[in-house]
Amino acid sequence: MIGLMKMKKSERVNVIRDYLNELFENPVCELNYNNDYQLLIAIVLSAQTTDKRVNSVTPILFGKYNNLEKLSKADINDLENILRPIGSFRKKALYIKEIANILVSKYNSVVPINRKKLEEFPGVGRKTVNVFFSEFYKIPALAVDTHVERVSKRLGLVKDKDSVREIEEKLKRAFDREEWSRIHLQLVLFGRYYCKAVSPNCKDCKLKDVCGYEKRS
Repeated sequence: MIGLMKMKKSERVNVIRDYLNELFENPVCELNYNNDYQLLIAIVLSAQTTDKRVNSVTPILFGKYNNLEKLSKADINDLENILRPIGSFRKKALYIKEIANILVSKYNSVVPINRKKLEEFPGVGRKTVNVFFSEFYKIPALAVDTHVERVSKRLGLVKDKDSVREIEEKLKRAFDREEWSRIHLQLVLFGRYYCKAVSPNCKDCKLKDVCGYEKRS
């Protein structure tokens, strides 16, 4: 395989795309949800924790508070106890109670399909909206979380100094619009299970010849 320094970016993108398709032919979001607000809240809860941990608390949360009105009136101490396993539980308890309040009072309990409005919700930023739009409405979007950022830098798709927004824009230029959502999921899963932050599986990775990680480590 052509080395990193000799390979054009377009060629590197093709190699990366092919391998990700090989590993994750049908990538799916690993957060469990049943409707729009459950997905939005699950994404907010997933910050700085794993999807597996979020999935361990959301059945309890949405089982006890099975609609937004009940959630908006929930006792904050009870929410904290439910969310305790995921970390930052006090802050997240406040976030989801306020999100429920806003949805009930301003949007008739329906999550708005409007980026500006959504980014006004507590705990909701650009990445959260990108994930929500991509997953729930299948709107092409490319969210950059810690996995996507790490993998993109290691594979030379972006520069080490690039900000999250710069990474998003560069990835959107590198891949066709119709594959943004797929690539996002694939990069997340690749970073989660293969190209991990600590002890990545470089030995068996087919991208090791187009990756700069081992050269820098």
